[in-house]
Amino acid sequence: MLDSQPNINEVENKLDMRGIYKSFGGIHALKNVNLSVRKGEIHALVGENGAGKSTLMKILSGAYTADEGQIFIDGKKIHFNNPMDGIRQGISVIYQELALMGDLTVAENIFIDNLNEGKRIINWKKLHGETQRLLNELDFGHIPANKETRKLSVAYQQIVEICKALSRNSTILVLDEPTSVLSAKEAEQLFGLLRRLRENGTSIIYISHRLDEIFAICDRATVLRDGENVDTVEICDIDERKLVNMMIGRELTYYFPSRQSKIGETVFEVTDISCGNTVKNVSFYVKRGEVLGISGLVGSGRTEALMAILGEDKKDGGSIRINDREVHIRSPIDALKAGLSLLPEDRKTQGVFLNMPISHNISISGLKKLSNAAGVINRKKEYSMVESLVDKLHIKLRSPQDDCSSLSGGNQQKVAISKLLGADCSVLLFDEPTRGVDVGAKIEIYKIINDLVGEGYAIIMISSEMQEIIGMCDRVAVMRNGEIAGELTKEDITEENLINLSMGVLDQ
Repeated sequence: MLDSQPNINEVENKLDMRGIYKSFGGIHALKNVNLSVRKGEIHALVGENGAGKSTLMKILSGAYTADEGQIFIDGKKIHFNNPMDGIRQGISVIYQELALMGDLTVAENIFIDNLNEGKRIINWKKLHGETQRLLNELDFGHIPANKETRKLSVAYQQIVEICKALSRNSTILVLDEPTSVLSAKEAEQLFGLLRRLRENGTSIIYISHRLDEIFAICDRATVLRDGENVDTVEICDIDERKLVNMMIGRELTYYFPSRQSKIGETVFEVTDISCGNTVKNVSFYVKRGEVLGISGLVGSGRTEALMAILGEDKKDGGSIRINDREVHIRSPIDALKAGLSLLPEDRKTQGVFLNMPISHNISISGLKKLSNAAGVINRKKEYSMVESLVDKLHIKLRSPQDDCSSLSGGNQQKVAISKLLGADCSVLLFDEPTRGVDVGAKIEIYKIINDLVGEGYAIIMISSEMQEIIGMCDRVAVMRNGEIAGELTKEDITEENLINLSMGVLDQ
């Protein structure tokens, strides 16, 4: 709903959010927050988890109502009562979890609000033609309008979401962690599209924890911390170090903490592990007190190799040795009994039970040692174990009895790690351990990894972030097409070497 008179005479900004306050149960989520986005710019909204980014965007979309503050679009004051008001004002939010209906076609998803234009019968020819026109405009005309969206890649599903926004004549587009599950090639495709939308005058708010993306695609950045503004800066005027300092509120003396762990004997070794066409004769080893990185492009077989090792996928061949003893792992339960446990890449669906108490999440893998012969849990032992792991991993919580969903992403990841430690395993497999957590939480997780290898754990770490591989690993095995393409020792772990091995580029 619009005020009758514009509040701004000369309008430079597409969007102005001024003096926004929002509280939940007496706790301030936003305090006097301002956000201005120019016409035709990509504007980063950054801050640690819990800084207020999501709350601010929900107010912009109409999902929440601000306690105080004003919103202006093209200089006109706007009042939102619900998300449909936001859509009518040209605002579309594309969340990390896409809101598409998988059994409907691309065309049906894009025009779900207006399939029949008020008529009794849908004009399918016109619907498919209009869908193809939108896809062509975005240079994605090869996506079939009549294909079910569940059959599309995640990258193409995002394109469908953007088309849906454009079909609603959206001029303000909000993207929340849009590349979290995309390959590097798919991310570049998305960036190309966003640049074209910017050239056409669309204003884009870009939320991401990946600083390299912000410096690659964004024009300006607004930083939030603890629900308040820190500053709005031109990207060309700052560097990553300064931006991180603004986000976490302290000088960042180091990003990857130094490690002085003592590397010991080999404790885990796999030889010629194979699984269908995705994993082919994979062999590697890891020593006590060592971090072995598994690198490679998306689709190289990294996660598939771990799933075969853990018994989640049936192996076609190969052997596994733990502490110089061959073990036969046919299921994840076998792996756990053998001393091998996994931190999965998808925290929310595989790493933690969001709707269970934090205490149960932490203790669940150690119930056997916490129970008597009759299977009755000793609550005193459980409480002691939970308290010890909360202190050890510096998990920030109000009460162990709160649901895990009450925690920030970084603290949820710490809970998932504590679950592994409760199982008393000596070999830990970390698959994308810092995915979806803010920069401050990343540093805390790096410290936890260093502490664990210092205690003698052996860690195998998959990561899509090359700087993380370079900064944290003692050795790296690089995969390509389901095979180990090569191994790098600490002094040889460079971005160039990782790319060369992962892409099959040979030195001339």
